[in-house]
Amino acid sequence: MTEPATVIEAVLAAGTITSPANPRVRAAARLREAGDRRETGLTLVDGLRELDRCLRAGGELVEVFVAAERLSPPAPALLAILAKLVARKIPLLPLADRPFTRVSFGGRNEGVVAVARFRSGTLATFVAKADQPIFILEGVEKPGNLGAILRSADATGCGGVIVCGAGTDAANPAVIRASLGTVFSLPLATATTAEAIEWCADRHRRVIASTPAGSCRWDDADLGSDAAILLGSEAHGISAAWHDAAAAGSLALTAVALPMLGVADSLNVSATAAVLAYESLRQRQKID
Repeated sequence: MTEPATVIEAVLAAGTITSPANPRVRAAARLREAGDRRETGLTLVDGLRELDRCLRAGGELVEVFVAAERLSPPAPALLAILAKLVARKIPLLPLADRPFTRVSFGGRNEGVVAVARFRSGTLATFVAKADQPIFILEGVEKPGNLGAILRSADATGCGGVIVCGAGTDAANPAVIRASLGTVFSLPLATATTAEAIEWCADRHRRVIASTPAGSCRWDDADLGSDAAILLGSEAHGISAAWHDAAAAGSLALTAVALPMLGVADSLNVSATAAVLAYESLRQRQKID
C-alpha cells in the first residue's frame, strides 16, 4: 500500500489552486448546467462513496479536485480514495477553500470532486440484467427523486432503468449524489416514450404502471422478472401513449394503485418506487 506521505506529496505536486476564477475551476463549475454536460459529455462526481463507486464501475475520470484543507491530516476514507487515484495516475488538483466551494455540492465537503466522462446510454446499447424486472421513469422531474429510485432499483436487484420523456438528466450531479453512485453500476438508458414502448413490446415486457386511478392493488400485480415498472412525472403521471399502446394491443399494461388512507392523494414518486421495488423482490424471493 502506498505510504500516506507519498500520497499527499503526489496530490500537492501540482500546486494548490487558490482562485475561484481559475479556468479549470470555472469549467468544472459550469457542469452544474445541463447544456454544458450535454456539450462536453462530462459531469461532476461529488463525494467519497460516489467517486469510489464510479471507480469500481470503470468510470472514466478526467481530473479530481481535492480540498487542500482536508489533507492535514486526511481522514482514512479520503486517503484510501486518493491512493487509488494516485495509483491510476489520474490528475489531482488541490484547491483552497473558495475554489473548492465553487465546484462542490452546496455546503457538502468530503474532500473530493471529480470531473467524469459520463452520460446514460441509448436503448440500442441497453442490456438489462437477465430475468429481472426493470424500471421505466417517464418525465420524472426532480433529480433527487431519480437518484433515490436508482438506489431502490440497485438495492432490490432490478435489471436496469430506462428514463424517457422530458425527464431529468441522469448525469446531473444531484442525481449522482442522490443515487450514492449506484447510477454508475445499473444498466441505464435514455429514450423517447415511443422508443420505450417499442422496446417493451418487442421484448414482451409486461408494463405495470403506478397511477392513482389504478384498478389493481400493488401487491396483487405480478411484479416478477418480465415486468417493466412504469412511473410517471410527479405532476402529470404517465402519458396517454402508454394507454393508447395497450388499447391497440401493442403491449400488456396493468395499472396499479397504492392505498391512500390519509388526506394526501398521492405518494412521492421515489417512495412509490421503493414500495414497488421491494414488493417485486418479495415476489421474486417468494417471501411470505
